[in-house]
Amino acid sequence: MAHYIEPGRLEARLVHGTVGRLARYGLSLAGTQELQVRGRGTGEWRPVPVNPLDLGGERFLVSVRGESQWARNLRAAGAGRLRLGRGVRPFRAEELRDEEKPPVLRAYLRRWGWEVGRFFDGVSARSGEAELRRIAPRHPVFRIAVDG
Repeated sequence: MAHYIEPGRLEARLVHGTVGRLARYGLSLAGTQELQVRGRGTGEWRPVPVNPLDLGGERFLVSVRGESQWARNLRAAGAGRLRLGRGVRPFRAEELRDEEKPPVLRAYLRRWGWEVGRFFDGVSARSGEAELRRIAPRHPVFRIAVDG
């Protein structure tokens, strides 16, 4: 069974809803933006707050909760949009193989471990390479390239 940690109703409503609304109005908390990706079944745009990571001249999205709906939708669509205020940036996405993920996961945990560390099974930015490889299959990671 795929690994996924579902947010509680209160967290989804208060935290995700508030952070997503702030991003829509142009206010980013610690780099948060609104990811918009088309649903697999409906084709409708689905919004969710995310923390895009810039690393080595590239940009990545990490699904901290595992096989989330947004990760499944992005995998199927291969593209989405990032929004901050009025700025909407379409992008193409490529999922990383598990062996490519450790440096991205380490950088992500270095930047946002204080916020999302509880979803990484005790692994932190200071953990060894073997520990990062162990959790890599549980966290989809996408390299994104902004169109235009």
